[in-house]
Amino acid sequence: MTEVSTRRNRSAAAPSKTSAGNQEVIPAVRAFNVVVNRVERISSNFRRITFGGACLSDFGVQGSTLDLRIKVMIPPANGECADLGALMDGEGSGWYQQWLSLEPSERGDMRTYTVRDSRCDQETPELDVDFVMHFDAAGNGGPASQWAAAAEPGDRVWLIGPNIHAASCSTAGAYGGIEWRPGLAQNVLLAGDETAVPAISAILESLPKDIKGHAFLEVPHGSDCQDIQTRSGVGISWLVRGGRPHGELLDAAVRQAVRVPGWVSLAAPFRVSLGSDTPSGQALAAAAGRAGGPERAAGPEPEDIDVDKTILWETPQLLDAAALDGSLNPDKPSGALPFYAWIAGEAAVVRGLRRYLVRDVGIDRKQVAFMGYWRQGKAEG
Repeated sequence: MTEVSTRRNRSAAAPSKTSAGNQEVIPAVRAFNVVVNRVERISSNFRRITFGGACLSDFGVQGSTLDLRIKVMIPPANGECADLGALMDGEGSGWYQQWLSLEPSERGDMRTYTVRDSRCDQETPELDVDFVMHFDAAGNGGPASQWAAAAEPGDRVWLIGPNIHAASCSTAGAYGGIEWRPGLAQNVLLAGDETAVPAISAILESLPKDIKGHAFLEVPHGSDCQDIQTRSGVGISWLVRGGRPHGELLDAAVRQAVRVPGWVSLAAPFRVSLGSDTPSGQALAAAAGRAGGPERAAGPEPEDIDVDKTILWETPQLLDAAALDGSLNPDKPSGALPFYAWIAGEAAVVRGLRRYLVRDVGIDRKQVAFMGYWRQGKAEG
């Protein structure tokens, strides 16, 4: 059977709807009761679980999934979660409070993951989620790691994700669970730890050939370095942590790639210089303009965020090209900002890079997405 013949037409409206007056509204998010089809250990610290089920024909967004986030509802000890489908039916966002009101033995745990790959437009819809296996020296891990380690084909679980039939899922850029929004930037920086590897991998696989820049991925072990295919000109560097502190190598790599400038011209959001040991780093340097202008040493001090109390999540979308002054960068169409950075991982590490890039280097906050995926020593609430 050819690829064309295995693809489903997913443009038809979904049957699940809520009423708003006389108008039927398709919810942007819904629950999917899926089955584990396959489990694969892809490295020392990554376990790929492939989920399937006919309901997944309604899952996703139009276009690439990029860094699409979903909720995985980890079953309680008895192995049976509450019926999320009934809980979410017609209730909009109120399902979450209803879920919280359930007994812990009934609701289980909710964790956020990135879709590594989606094949939900095929006759047998599937999607892959890569789980990072977090265990201490005694073999103790959180609910998600424990579940993923024991998962077998045939196990059932609930996922919460985008309904492809909803208007807000008509494009990847319109759905709130996707943060990769580089605008017209041709030079990009991606940086993250092992929890960001699935998202960065999916983004790199989607980039067109004219995008340049660099991606830095810090992982615990050498076997965690994966073969990522990309048509783009983005270089990829794997940083093997070993026994070093979490984020140390990632922080150093970003600071080496984007150094504090002697000045920042108004002709470009920032100016960078690269170390000779940074492959493909010249693409980032090329993102800075060369015209003269008033100089400044750094950008404003970003708002301080207590990552032990607040989630660090700052993902402003780039200004639309039509809203920019074309004289800012005459070499770019419509004056489009030339650079975009996407940084995710342990919250304290991300906070340090946020301060460095915004304050010390002077990069406009509209050009960087900062996401604290997790906080060391703290479970997702």
